[in-house]
Amino acid sequence: MLFLLIFTIIIQGDIVTDRYNSLNNYLQNTFGEKVYKISLDLGLTCPNRDGSLDTRGCIFCLDGSSHFAESGKSISEQIENAKKRVTNKTKAEKFIAYFQSYTNTYAPTEFLEKVFAETINHPDIAAISVATRPDCLPPETLDLLERLNHIKPVWVELGLQTVNPKSVEYIRRGYENSVYFNAVKGLKKRNITVITHIIIGLPGEEKADILNTLKFAVDAGTDGVKLQLLHILVGTDLYGDYKRGEVTPLTLEEYMDILFACIEHLPKDIVIHRLTGDAPKKYLAAPLWSADKKTVLNTINREMERRNIIQGNEVQI
Repeated sequence: MLFLLIFTIIIQGDIVTDRYNSLNNYLQNTFGEKVYKISLDLGLTCPNRDGSLDTRGCIFCLDGSSHFAESGKSISEQIENAKKRVTNKTKAEKFIAYFQSYTNTYAPTEFLEKVFAETINHPDIAAISVATRPDCLPPETLDLLERLNHIKPVWVELGLQTVNPKSVEYIRRGYENSVYFNAVKGLKKRNITVITHIIIGLPGEEKADILNTLKFAVDAGTDGVKLQLLHILVGTDLYGDYKRGEVTPLTLEEYMDILFACIEHLPKDIVIHRLTGDAPKKYLAAPLWSADKKTVLNTINREMERRNIIQGNEVQI
C-alpha cells in the first residue's frame, strides 16, 4: 500500500494547458524536488464529538481520518516511522507533515506551539499542512501559524464540504458559511496558504450545488482545493441512511461528469490537491467502484486525454 501523498490522486508531470494546476507541478516549482506528504496524529478531538457542538461527529465521519495517520507516538517518532514507510518505496528526502486526524487546531496554543515547532524544525520537513475546522482558528492560533510560516511554509486545510444550507444541516457541519469565509480572510491576511475540502456526492446535491460551493471557496480566496468523492463507511450515521435507501451513491460516470466540470470551472491559479480519494476497504459500503483504483485512474486518464487537459501524462497514486 503506497503511503505517498496519503493516497491522494494527483497528476504527475508538467501542466500542458492552463485548465489544470496540479499539485505535483506546484510542489516541483515550490521546492525544486519531489516532496511527499506524511500523515501525523496529534491525538486531538473535534467540537462535533466532544459535546461542544455535538457528540456524533459529521454524518460521514468514521474516525476523523485517523486510519491513514501514524499515531500513539511522539511527533518525532511519527515522522521517522512515516519516512521509513515512504522511503522503502521511493527515494524521498523531503516531506510535508500533514496533521490529518480530527481538528488539529482544537487545543491550547501552548500545546500547538510545542508540537508544530518540533515538526517544522525537523530537517526533513519542508512544510506543514494542518487540517482543521474554520471555527477552530482563534486569533492566538492564527498568530502562531503566522510565526511558523516565517520558518517554513504552513498550509491550512479547511473542511468546507458544501455551502448548500440543507446539506450543511444534514451533514451536521456545525458552522455557518460566513465562518469559513472569515477564516480564509484571516489566514490570507497572514499569508498562509489555504486548501479547501469539497465533497462531491452529498445526498440531494446536483452539479450546480457543487459548482456553487467551488465558486464560494474561490471567491473567499482559497489557494487550493481537494475534491473528495463521498464515501459511505460502515459505522457512520450516513451508512444508516444508506441502508434505509435514503442515500444513492454516485456512479463512476456521474462522478467523472461533476469532477471535470469542477476542473473546467476552476481558475488556473488554484492548485488541485485531490481529484478523489481512498477509503479503508474494510469499512467501505459504497460506492464500491471507488475501491477499484486501477479502473478509476484509467477512467480519469482517458477523460483527461479526451478533453486535452493533459497529453501523455498519467494520473497516478
